[in-house]
Amino acid sequence: MLSYPNHIKIFFDFVSALLLLAILSPLMLLLSFALMVANSGNPFFFQPRVGKGNRIFKVIKFKTMNDRKDPNGILLSDDIRLTGFGKWVRKTSLDELPQLWNILRGDMSFVGPRPLLVEYLPLYSVEQRRRHSVTPGITGWAQINGRNAIQWKEKFNFDVWYVDHISFWLDVKILLITLLKVAKAEGISGRGVATAEKFNGKN
Repeated sequence: MLSYPNHIKIFFDFVSALLLLAILSPLMLLLSFALMVANSGNPFFFQPRVGKGNRIFKVIKFKTMNDRKDPNGILLSDDIRLTGFGKWVRKTSLDELPQLWNILRGDMSFVGPRPLLVEYLPLYSVEQRRRHSVTPGITGWAQINGRNAIQWKEKFNFDVWYVDHISFWLDVKILLITLLKVAKAEGISGRGVATAEKFNGKN
């Protein structure tokens, strides 16, 4: 029997991502060129993230920071490396567009808990690990309830709530509210940081 999370959602994700890539490809090419100039290098950012069932995959995003380093060869802080154009791209959430490829590959969905760093895996509680029982998303319940402006424990609570209440209408609601949040540029940065503070198992 067909179920929404395991069949219908996957079908809609694939078809929608394919259509959006076809429509947005000129914009993505333009952004790629502009970011290549702004970053003085690669316009794309690849990073291992944790997906459904703890499977590791590489997420792809537009790169909004340059690779500036200190005299010891260590990357400077995010707020220093974030370029002016990159800040605008992040503010408008255009940096997420390349993740349409991740959706086509089946690594991600439009809606679900955000895929996080591999280094966080040993830090989760049993309850927090439940976020990996569904496919991660570009946006999600935590994103429309604070994004980077809320604490990690709150984010995980929202993620697990989504796992327990996943449905077609909930996904529609999340997508619609996401569009409003993007228009208002809410929750882009964490408290005192350019993006979000790292999870340490306690925060």
